[in-house]
Amino acid sequence: MALWDQLGGLFGSEEGGVSGAVQQLLERNGGLSGLVEKFQQGGLSEVVGSWVGTGENLPVSAEQIQSVLGNEQVTALAEKVGIDPQQLSANLAEYLPQLVDKLTPNGALPEEGGLLSHGLDALKGFFKH
Repeated sequence: MALWDQLGGLFGSEEGGVSGAVQQLLERNGGLSGLVEKFQQGGLSEVVGSWVGTGENLPVSAEQIQSVLGNEQVTALAEKVGIDPQQLSANLAEYLPQLVDKLTPNGALPEEGGLLSHGLDALKGFFKH
C-alpha cells in the first residue's frame, strides 16, 4: 500500500482528512522548513536530518511528536481529523518521517519560494484517488 493510501486510511479520506491535517501542520509551522526547524529546536536535529537526507530515516516516538509540536497543536489537529490526540501523535510518529522524506527527494529542503504550495499541491494530488 502506498504511503499516501496509508495516511488516508489513518486520518480519513473525507474533506479535511489527512491532506487537511498535513496542510494545517505545515501552515502552522511555516511550511516544511519551519517544521524541520521546529524539530531541530526541540532537540531532534539528528532525527529530522535523517528524514530530509537520503539515508535511512531515524524513528521518532509519539511522545517526541507531542513534545515538539506541543499539546495545543496536537489537540487542534486531532480535533480537525476526528481522532484522539494520542492516536494522532502515534500516527505522526509512524508516518511523518516518510512524509518529510518524500517531500525532500534530493536530500535537502526545496527552495523556499514555492515550497509550501509545491508540497501542498503534491499532497493534494496524492489524496485524490
